[in-house]
Amino acid sequence: MAVNPVEINGTVVQPGTRVTIDLPVARLYTHTDLSMPVQIIHGIRPGPRLFISAAIHGDELNGVEIIRRLLRHAGLKRLRGTLFAIPIVNVHGFLDQSRYLPDRRDLNRSFPGSARGSLAARVAYLFMKEIVSQCSHGIDLHTGAVHRENLPQIRANLDDPATAELARVFGVPVLINADLRDGSLRQAAAEQGIPMLLYEAGEALRFDEVAIRAGLRGILRVMRALGMLPSKAGVKVGRQPLMARASSWIRAPESGILRTTVGLGSRVEKGQVLGYIGAPFGGTEYEVEAPVDGIVIGRTRLPLVHEGEAVYHLARFSKIDVVAEHVEAFHAHLSPSDSEEPEGEAPVV
Repeated sequence: MAVNPVEINGTVVQPGTRVTIDLPVARLYTHTDLSMPVQIIHGIRPGPRLFISAAIHGDELNGVEIIRRLLRHAGLKRLRGTLFAIPIVNVHGFLDQSRYLPDRRDLNRSFPGSARGSLAARVAYLFMKEIVSQCSHGIDLHTGAVHRENLPQIRANLDDPATAELARVFGVPVLINADLRDGSLRQAAAEQGIPMLLYEAGEALRFDEVAIRAGLRGILRVMRALGMLPSKAGVKVGRQPLMARASSWIRAPESGILRTTVGLGSRVEKGQVLGYIGAPFGGTEYEVEAPVDGIVIGRTRLPLVHEGEAVYHLARFSKIDVVAEHVEAFHAHLSPSDSEEPEGEAPVV
């Protein structure tokens, strides 16, 4: 079967080629042109068209490194279908080390966008028109916000069988059946019938090696499951991830300095003390208790908290012991103390 060329913003990408294209975003007020970099690897054999995006929030950096490592993977020479890699979607925010665009809008609440709307709406429209509309599947890479870290997890519409299967294949311990947010890329992709995963891991403005390795490994697993890459002989099938029944944030009962007693991925029981909040000069300490049994899938990294601020994110599971064991094994396997080079990455010459 003949494979047709791909066209992005007037540039034609022929089968069997690898091309980097700069999508014009806007001109800065310094008269400097700004563009969104896109790399397209167009295979000579037919297959799915997958987009992988990162830094929709400009301060979320793990995904940028995941895509960098992915693009060095030797297996891409035998790619079936087409890979659209967009490591920095929110270029303005990335330059400013900010979650938002200069107009203070959240790009991930601005889809599908508008050609004549706000700056955020125009960037969202460009991304949908040039990238998403040409794809059959998508993976969007995120981290926690500033001073918040997330356990590696997949958020997706798990009620859709095709999406749920890709989520399981990704291979992280926790799956969240997350509702579609108005204006999100996931919602806009869903309206076009595109199965999409959202990978969350680590925190903003920081590299987390476990999160990066898990993201790269998960993407490669999904690409193999889609038939875009050859199956890898001898790869052991990991434990099946479990879907959270629900998740909720625990909020600080008082303002003060937080002293935490549990780490990310910890199993906690109802009534267990997760941390203590006190004043700088001592005195009464307030306990932060777990309202339910669960696994800590997110937490604040900043010890200074205000009353009502979200400090721990708990997910609830029907088989909490199994999840706790899975999380522990997951971290042990992907620990940065492992001296091996990330899977499939070509050596630096």
